[in-house]
Amino acid sequence: MATGIVSIAAADHGFHVISDVLIVLAAVTLPVLMVLSARAWHGLDMRDPNVTLALFTYVAACAVVGARLSEYHIVLWVLGGMAIQGWLTVLPLAIRSMWPLRWTGLRDRARGGWELAAVATSGLAIVWAGLGILFWAFIFWVLGLCLYVVMTTLVLWRVRHDASSPELVQPDVWILMGGIAIATLAGDHLHRILLPGPIADAVRLVTIGTWIVATMWIPVLLYVAFRRSVGLDWPAVFPLGMYSSATYAMAVETGWRWFVVVSLAFFWIAFAAWLVVAVGVLRQWPQWRERRTSAH
Repeated sequence: MATGIVSIAAADHGFHVISDVLIVLAAVTLPVLMVLSARAWHGLDMRDPNVTLALFTYVAACAVVGARLSEYHIVLWVLGGMAIQGWLTVLPLAIRSMWPLRWTGLRDRARGGWELAAVATSGLAIVWAGLGILFWAFIFWVLGLCLYVVMTTLVLWRVRHDASSPELVQPDVWILMGGIAIATLAGDHLHRILLPGPIADAVRLVTIGTWIVATMWIPVLLYVAFRRSVGLDWPAVFPLGMYSSATYAMAVETGWRWFVVVSLAFFWIAFAAWLVVAVGVLRQWPQWRERRTSAH
């Protein structure tokens, strides 16, 4: 997911070699991650919202990789189909795990990673827009915004109730920004296929608003990251890349060139973060293999 969106951001700015290398890596590792996830499926506690909501990563990954490869219409159809199938499978599991907790129970468990439900849903809006299916693109865009509001409200409620919780300062806290940034990108894709008129104007206005919200999150999250020593991991790379691409979309929407400068700066930040995390994963690979061998 993170690799796919950084590839999109690279393509936005004409860095085609970087973009192509990253999307090949994303396309190759996606089925590997699917197999690993399938193997771990039976050992997961589906009564835990932290588990079921994390499964939306698969949906978001399919949608992001599909969006990057949208020029190949058949690939977009295949990955879009996988994404919607995953969304329809995971959504009932997530609702079933969350329902018994009621509002206060949800508040006590809410974390940044819960925004993956909104990310995946907005990702589906991008897929449907890419396929030119206006109705479902609009429905999933609105639903993604609604899910973002619900999840963000729960997280902020938990911050007010128990700001010292270690779950609130994990790398996935950055998805609070990424969840609304992808809604901006989805709104841009939706606006492209709408006919000029009041609805298109409303979508454009909301899209500008979501970009402003995403921007307002950045200083807050930077403060949290430095104050609470939040580590760098894939959940942090994805929002940075998504903000770059969403800001580039705003440049297209408004024609304001300074958006391109901001987008380019965040692309390099996201790419640097991707390199740091990727190197960290490669360094840990021998230890992971050794643990796997010992376990068997």
